[in-house]
Amino acid sequence: MKLEWEGEEEDRLAAIRAAEERHRLEQHVTGKPIVIANEFSEVQVTRIETRNGSRLLIKSPRSGQWVTLCPLELESLTWQAPATFSAMIGHPFGPLVAEDE
Repeated sequence: MKLEWEGEEEDRLAAIRAAEERHRLEQHVTGKPIVIANEFSEVQVTRIETRNGSRLLIKSPRSGQWVTLCPLELESLTWQAPATFSAMIGHPFGPLVAEDE
């Protein structure tokens, strides 16, 4: 007997696409990764070159999560108040703003 859940196949295909995308991005690494860690978290930050310019690839080895950010997205972090980051940390692995907003 195999247990399955609604959306399992979609989740599987999304994970495959994400892994392929990360692999493609990692082919364009510039320089050595920087690892930043403390007792709560660890991230690896790598600069990658894309056809639209430089981006940062930020990976969490523990969770397997990753994101790429362009310079404008990175700058937008400087516009945030500490409460924004507290809200993000308070609801991990979920969006801060609902998709339909």
